[in-house]
Amino acid sequence: MPRYAFEDFTPGATRMLGPTIVTKEALLAFAREYDAQPFHVDEVAAKDSFIGTLIASGWHTCSINMRLLADEVILDSTSLGSPGIEEVKWLKPVRPGDALRSRMTILESRPSASRPSLGLVRFQFEMLNQEDETVFAQKNWIMFGRRDAEPVRGAGRGVLSAAAAAMPDQAPERELPHISSNPFFEDLVIGETEELGSHTFTPDDIVGFARQFDPQRFHVDAEAAKDSLFGGLCASGWHTASVWMKQMVGYRDRIRAYALAHGGRPARLGPSPGFSNLKWLKPVYAGDTITYRTTVSSKRASASRPGWGLVFHHNTGTNQHGEEVFAFDGMVFWERRA
Repeated sequence: MPRYAFEDFTPGATRMLGPTIVTKEALLAFAREYDAQPFHVDEVAAKDSFIGTLIASGWHTCSINMRLLADEVILDSTSLGSPGIEEVKWLKPVRPGDALRSRMTILESRPSASRPSLGLVRFQFEMLNQEDETVFAQKNWIMFGRRDAEPVRGAGRGVLSAAAAAMPDQAPERELPHISSNPFFEDLVIGETEELGSHTFTPDDIVGFARQFDPQRFHVDAEAAKDSLFGGLCASGWHTASVWMKQMVGYRDRIRAYALAHGGRPARLGPSPGFSNLKWLKPVYAGDTITYRTTVSSKRASASRPGWGLVFHHNTGTNQHGEEVFAFDGMVFWERRA
Protein backbone atom coordinates (compact mmCIF):
# COMPACT_ATOMS: atom_id res chain seq x y z
CA MET A 1 0.00 0.00 0.00
CA PRO A 2 1.24 3.54 -0.73
CA ARG A 3 2.43 5.43 2.33
CA TYR A 4 0.34 8.55 1.65
CA ALA A 5 -3.36 8.65 0.82
CA PHE A 6 -5.83 11.53 0.88
CA GLU A 7 -6.45 11.10 4.61
CA ASP A 8 -2.76 11.57 5.45
CA PHE A 9 -2.56 15.20 4.32
CA THR A 10 -3.48 17.30 7.34
CA PRO A 11 -4.11 21.03 6.80
CA GLY A 12 -1.40 23.08 8.51
CA ALA A 13 1.28 20.39 8.26
CA THR A 14 4.65 21.46 6.85
CA ARG A 15 7.76 19.60 5.73
CA MET A 16 10.94 20.41 3.85
CA LEU A 17 11.81 18.63 0.60
CA GLY A 18 15.33 18.35 -0.76
CA PRO A 19 17.92 19.74 -1.07
CA THR A 20 19.08 19.47 -4.66
CA ILE A 21 21.91 21.26 -6.46
CA VAL A 22 21.22 23.10 -9.72
CA THR A 23 24.27 22.31 -11.83
CA LYS A 24 25.32 24.53 -14.70
CA GLU A 25 25.07 21.54 -17.03
CA ALA A 26 21.47 20.79 -16.03
CA LEU A 27 20.49 24.47 -16.22
CA LEU A 28 21.88 24.76 -19.75
CA ALA A 29 20.42 21.43 -20.91
CA PHE A 30 16.88 22.37 -19.89
CA ALA A 31 17.15 25.87 -21.32
CA ARG A 32 18.57 24.71 -24.65
CA GLU A 33 15.67 22.32 -25.08
CA TYR A 34 12.76 24.43 -23.80
CA ASP A 35 13.73 28.04 -23.08
CA ALA A 36 16.73 29.12 -25.15
CA GLN A 37 16.63 32.81 -24.25
CA PRO A 38 20.11 34.41 -24.04
CA PHE A 39 20.07 34.84 -20.25
CA HIS A 40 19.43 31.08 -19.89
CA VAL A 41 21.89 29.67 -22.44
CA ASP A 42 24.73 32.17 -23.07
CA GLU A 43 26.91 33.51 -20.23
CA VAL A 44 28.33 36.33 -22.34
CA ALA A 45 24.94 37.49 -23.62
CA ALA A 46 23.47 37.15 -20.13
CA LYS A 47 25.84 39.87 -18.87
CA ASP A 48 24.02 42.39 -21.07
CA SER A 49 20.56 41.13 -20.20
CA PHE A 50 17.84 42.35 -17.85
CA ILE A 51 19.32 40.26 -14.98
CA GLY A 52 23.02 40.52 -15.86
CA THR A 53 23.96 36.89 -15.26
CA LEU A 54 23.13 33.34 -16.37
CA ILE A 55 19.93 32.13 -14.66
CA ALA A 56 17.65 29.08 -14.80
CA SER A 57 14.41 29.06 -16.75
CA GLY A 58 11.44 29.53 -14.45
CA TRP A 59 9.87 26.42 -15.98
CA HIS A 60 13.02 24.51 -14.96
CA THR A 61 12.51 25.70 -11.37
CA CYS A 62 8.91 24.46 -11.48
CA SER A 63 10.09 21.10 -12.80
CA ILE A 64 12.75 20.79 -10.10
CA ASN A 65 10.09 21.39 -7.45
CA MET A 66 7.97 18.67 -9.08
CA ARG A 67 10.88 16.23 -8.92
CA LEU A 68 11.46 16.91 -5.21
CA LEU A 69 7.76 16.39 -4.54
CA ALA A 70 7.69 13.22 -6.61
CA ASP A 71 10.71 11.66 -4.90
CA GLU A 72 9.64 12.40 -1.35
CA VAL A 73 5.84 12.23 -1.50
CA ILE A 74 4.06 11.51 -4.77
CA LEU A 75 5.76 8.27 -5.82
CA ASP A 76 4.73 6.67 -2.51
CA SER A 77 1.17 7.98 -2.58
CA THR A 78 -2.23 7.49 -4.19
CA SER A 79 -1.68 10.60 -6.36
CA LEU A 80 -4.00 10.91 -9.35
CA GLY A 81 -2.44 14.02 -10.86
CA SER A 82 -3.20 17.72 -10.68
CA PRO A 83 -5.82 19.81 -12.48
CA GLY A 84 -3.53 22.84 -12.55
CA ILE A 85 -1.63 25.55 -10.70
CA GLU A 86 -3.28 28.53 -9.01
CA GLU A 87 -0.21 30.72 -8.96
CA VAL A 88 3.57 30.68 -9.41
CA LYS A 89 5.90 33.51 -8.44
CA TRP A 90 9.52 33.52 -9.57
CA LEU A 91 10.83 35.78 -6.83
CA LYS A 92 14.61 35.62 -7.26
CA PRO A 93 16.88 34.22 -9.98
CA VAL A 94 18.14 30.65 -9.68
CA ARG A 95 21.81 30.46 -10.64
CA PRO A 96 24.24 27.60 -11.35
CA GLY A 97 25.37 26.00 -8.10
CA ASP A 98 22.33 27.00 -6.06
CA ALA A 99 21.18 24.47 -3.45
CA LEU A 100 17.38 24.42 -3.40
CA ARG A 101 14.94 23.12 -0.80
CA SER A 102 11.16 23.26 -1.04
CA ARG A 103 8.99 23.95 1.99
CA MET A 104 5.68 22.14 1.47
CA THR A 105 2.64 23.31 3.42
CA ILE A 106 -0.80 21.69 3.29
CA LEU A 107 -3.34 24.50 3.10
CA GLU A 108 -6.61 22.58 2.94
CA SER A 109 -8.24 19.35 1.80
CA ARG A 110 -11.70 18.27 0.74
CA PRO A 111 -13.34 15.07 -0.52
CA SER A 112 -14.50 15.05 -4.12
CA ALA A 113 -18.21 15.75 -4.40
CA SER A 114 -18.56 13.71 -7.58
CA ARG A 115 -16.09 10.86 -6.88
CA PRO A 116 -16.13 9.60 -3.28
CA SER A 117 -13.06 7.46 -3.95
CA LEU A 118 -10.80 10.50 -4.17
CA GLY A 119 -10.13 13.88 -2.58
CA LEU A 120 -8.28 17.08 -3.38
CA VAL A 121 -5.44 18.59 -1.36
CA ARG A 122 -4.27 22.19 -1.73
CA PHE A 123 -0.53 22.77 -1.31
CA GLN A 124 1.82 25.70 -1.00
CA PHE A 125 5.47 25.34 -2.00
CA GLU A 126 8.20 27.84 -1.15
CA MET A 127 11.60 27.09 -2.64
CA LEU A 128 14.62 28.39 -0.70
CA ASN A 129 18.23 28.71 -1.83
CA GLN A 130 21.38 28.23 0.26
CA GLU A 131 20.99 31.78 1.62
CA ASP A 132 17.45 30.97 2.81
CA GLU A 133 16.07 33.38 0.21
CA THR A 134 12.69 32.42 -1.27
CA VAL A 135 13.25 32.07 -5.01
CA PHE A 136 9.92 30.49 -5.99
CA ALA A 137 6.39 30.11 -4.61
CA GLN A 138 3.52 27.98 -5.87
CA LYS A 139 -0.04 27.07 -4.87
CA ASN A 140 -1.92 24.16 -6.39
CA TRP A 141 -4.34 21.27 -5.88
CA ILE A 142 -3.46 17.57 -6.29
CA MET A 143 -5.94 14.68 -6.45
CA PHE A 144 -5.36 11.65 -4.21
CA GLY A 145 -7.19 8.37 -3.85
CA ARG A 146 -8.74 7.61 -0.47
CA ARG A 147 -7.01 4.89 1.52
CA ASP A 148 -9.63 2.13 1.37
CA ALA A 149 -11.23 3.07 -1.94
CA GLU A 150 -11.08 1.01 -5.12
CA PRO A 151 -8.53 2.37 -7.64
CA VAL A 152 -9.88 4.97 -10.07
CA ARG A 153 -9.25 3.93 -13.67
CA GLY A 154 -9.78 5.30 -17.14
CA ALA A 155 -11.64 8.53 -16.36
CA GLY A 156 -8.84 11.00 -17.03
CA ARG A 157 -10.47 13.37 -19.48
CA GLY A 158 -13.59 13.89 -17.42
CA VAL A 159 -12.03 14.05 -13.99
CA LEU A 160 -9.40 16.62 -15.00
CA SER A 161 -11.99 18.87 -16.61
CA ALA A 162 -14.22 18.64 -13.53
CA ALA A 163 -11.38 19.43 -11.15
CA ALA A 164 -10.13 22.30 -13.30
CA ALA A 165 -13.63 23.76 -13.32
CA ALA A 166 -13.26 24.46 -9.60
CA MET A 167 -10.34 26.78 -10.33
CA PRO A 168 -10.81 30.42 -11.48
CA ASP A 169 -12.36 30.94 -14.91
CA GLN A 170 -9.95 31.45 -17.77
CA ALA A 171 -10.15 34.29 -20.26
CA PRO A 172 -11.83 33.39 -23.57
CA GLU A 173 -9.55 32.84 -26.52
CA ARG A 174 -10.08 35.16 -29.48
CA GLU A 175 -8.64 34.88 -32.98
CA LEU A 176 -7.76 38.37 -34.16
CA PRO A 177 -5.39 39.94 -36.71
CA HIS A 178 -1.65 39.43 -36.30
CA ILE A 179 0.51 41.92 -34.44
CA SER A 180 3.38 43.75 -36.16
CA SER A 181 6.43 41.80 -37.26
CA ASN A 182 8.73 43.27 -34.61
CA PRO A 183 6.60 44.67 -31.78
CA PHE A 184 7.99 46.81 -29.02
CA PHE A 185 5.88 47.38 -25.91
CA GLU A 186 4.07 50.31 -27.52
CA ASP A 187 3.13 48.24 -30.59
CA LEU A 188 1.32 45.48 -28.72
CA VAL A 189 -2.45 45.60 -29.14
CA ILE A 190 -4.61 44.24 -26.34
CA GLY A 191 -6.80 41.37 -27.52
CA GLU A 192 -4.69 40.24 -30.46
CA THR A 193 -3.78 36.57 -30.71
CA GLU A 194 -0.74 34.87 -32.22
CA GLU A 195 -0.29 31.18 -33.04
CA LEU A 196 3.10 30.15 -31.70
CA GLY A 197 3.43 26.70 -33.25
CA SER A 198 2.52 23.04 -32.80
CA HIS A 199 4.21 20.05 -31.21
CA THR A 200 3.48 16.31 -31.39
CA PHE A 201 4.13 14.49 -28.11
CA THR A 202 5.82 11.16 -28.84
CA PRO A 203 6.10 8.34 -26.29
CA ASP A 204 9.87 8.85 -26.09
CA ASP A 205 9.43 12.60 -25.45
CA ILE A 206 6.86 11.99 -22.72
CA VAL A 207 8.88 9.30 -20.94
CA GLY A 208 12.17 11.21 -21.29
CA PHE A 209 10.86 14.35 -19.62
CA ALA A 210 8.96 12.44 -16.96
CA ARG A 211 11.92 10.29 -15.95
CA GLN A 212 13.84 13.47 -15.24
CA PHE A 213 11.18 15.56 -13.51
CA ASP A 214 7.86 13.73 -12.92
CA PRO A 215 8.26 9.93 -12.88
CA GLN A 216 4.69 9.00 -12.01
CA ARG A 217 3.62 5.70 -13.56
CA PHE A 218 1.15 7.19 -16.05
CA HIS A 219 4.02 9.34 -17.44
CA VAL A 220 6.79 6.72 -17.65
CA ASP A 221 5.18 3.29 -18.19
CA ALA A 222 2.73 2.75 -21.06
CA GLU A 223 1.45 -0.55 -19.67
CA ALA A 224 0.96 0.74 -16.13
CA ALA A 225 -0.72 3.85 -17.55
CA LYS A 226 -3.47 1.71 -19.08
CA ASP A 227 -4.58 0.80 -15.56
CA SER A 228 -4.40 4.37 -14.25
CA LEU A 229 -6.92 7.19 -13.99
CA PHE A 230 -5.90 8.38 -17.46
CA GLY A 231 -6.11 5.04 -19.27
CA GLY A 232 -2.94 5.61 -21.30
CA LEU A 233 0.51 7.15 -21.40
CA CYS A 234 0.20 10.94 -21.02
CA ALA A 235 2.58 13.87 -20.66
CA SER A 236 3.48 15.52 -17.39
CA GLY A 237 1.72 18.85 -17.10
CA TRP A 238 5.11 20.49 -16.68
CA HIS A 239 6.15 18.95 -19.99
CA THR A 240 3.08 20.47 -21.69
CA ALA A 241 3.95 23.85 -20.15
CA SER A 242 7.65 23.64 -21.05
CA VAL A 243 6.78 22.95 -24.68
CA TRP A 244 4.63 26.11 -24.64
CA MET A 245 7.78 27.99 -23.64
CA LYS A 246 9.74 26.28 -26.42
CA GLN A 247 7.14 27.35 -28.97
CA MET A 248 7.16 30.92 -27.62
CA VAL A 249 10.95 31.13 -27.91
CA GLY A 250 10.85 29.72 -31.44
CA TYR A 251 8.20 32.27 -32.40
CA ARG A 252 10.27 35.13 -30.98
CA ASP A 253 13.35 33.84 -32.80
CA ARG A 254 11.45 34.01 -36.10
CA ILE A 255 10.40 37.60 -35.34
CA ARG A 256 13.99 38.49 -34.48
CA ALA A 257 15.33 36.96 -37.70
CA TYR A 258 12.74 38.85 -39.76
CA ALA A 259 13.60 42.16 -38.08
CA LEU A 260 17.33 41.72 -38.62
CA ALA A 261 16.84 40.70 -42.26
CA HIS A 262 14.91 43.94 -42.86
CA GLY A 263 17.33 46.25 -41.08
CA GLY A 264 15.40 46.50 -37.83
CA ARG A 265 16.48 46.08 -34.22
CA PRO A 266 14.49 43.36 -32.47
CA ALA A 267 12.63 44.26 -29.29
CA ARG A 268 14.01 42.41 -26.28
CA LEU A 269 12.06 40.45 -23.72
CA GLY A 270 13.09 40.25 -20.09
CA PRO A 271 12.25 37.58 -17.53
CA SER A 272 8.79 36.74 -16.22
CA PRO A 273 7.76 37.43 -12.58
CA GLY A 274 5.42 34.41 -12.67
CA PHE A 275 2.01 33.21 -13.80
CA SER A 276 -1.44 32.28 -12.50
CA ASN A 277 -4.53 30.24 -13.29
CA LEU A 278 -2.69 27.40 -15.04
CA LYS A 279 -5.10 24.60 -15.97
CA TRP A 280 -4.36 21.16 -17.35
CA LEU A 281 -7.84 20.67 -18.75
CA LYS A 282 -7.39 17.33 -20.51
CA PRO A 283 -4.56 14.81 -20.64
CA VAL A 284 -2.01 15.10 -23.43
CA TYR A 285 -1.58 11.55 -24.70
CA ALA A 286 1.21 10.04 -26.76
CA GLY A 287 0.56 11.01 -30.37
CA ASP A 288 -1.39 14.18 -29.57
CA THR A 289 -0.45 17.33 -31.47
CA ILE A 290 -0.89 20.50 -29.43
CA THR A 291 -1.14 23.94 -31.04
CA TYR A 292 -0.18 26.80 -28.76
CA ARG A 293 -1.49 30.39 -28.90
CA THR A 294 -0.95 33.58 -26.92
CA THR A 295 -3.21 36.63 -26.53
CA VAL A 296 -2.15 40.01 -25.14
CA SER A 297 -4.60 40.69 -22.30
CA SER A 298 -3.18 43.93 -20.82
CA LYS A 299 0.02 45.93 -20.38
CA ARG A 300 1.50 48.70 -18.26
CA ALA A 301 4.74 50.63 -18.05
CA SER A 302 7.19 49.40 -15.42
CA ALA A 303 7.61 51.81 -12.50
CA SER A 304 10.85 50.16 -11.35
CA ARG A 305 12.51 49.45 -14.71
CA PRO A 306 12.81 52.48 -17.03
CA GLY A 307 12.68 51.44 -20.66
CA TRP A 308 10.56 48.38 -19.94
CA GLY A 309 6.89 47.53 -19.68
CA LEU A 310 5.04 44.58 -18.19
CA VAL A 311 2.86 42.64 -20.63
CA PHE A 312 0.13 40.25 -19.49
CA HIS A 313 -0.91 37.41 -21.76
CA HIS A 314 -3.42 34.54 -21.84
CA ASN A 315 -2.09 31.30 -23.33
CA THR A 316 -3.71 28.11 -24.55
CA GLY A 317 -2.91 24.71 -26.02
CA THR A 318 -5.42 22.91 -28.24
CA ASN A 319 -5.18 19.29 -29.41
CA GLN A 320 -5.88 17.88 -32.87
CA HIS A 321 -9.54 17.38 -31.94
CA GLY A 322 -10.00 21.09 -31.21
CA GLU A 323 -10.11 20.46 -27.44
CA GLU A 324 -8.37 22.94 -25.17
CA VAL A 325 -5.97 20.95 -23.00
CA PHE A 326 -3.91 23.68 -21.36
CA ALA A 327 -4.27 27.35 -20.39
CA PHE A 328 -2.62 29.92 -18.15
CA ASP A 329 -2.20 33.66 -17.60
CA GLY A 330 1.38 34.91 -17.74
CA MET A 331 3.37 38.12 -17.60
CA VAL A 332 6.72 39.23 -19.00
CA PHE A 333 8.91 42.32 -19.09
CA TRP A 334 8.95 43.79 -22.62
CA GLU A 335 11.29 46.44 -24.03
CA ARG A 336 9.90 49.89 -24.80
CA ARG A 337 10.96 52.05 -27.74
CA ALA A 338 13.95 54.26 -26.95
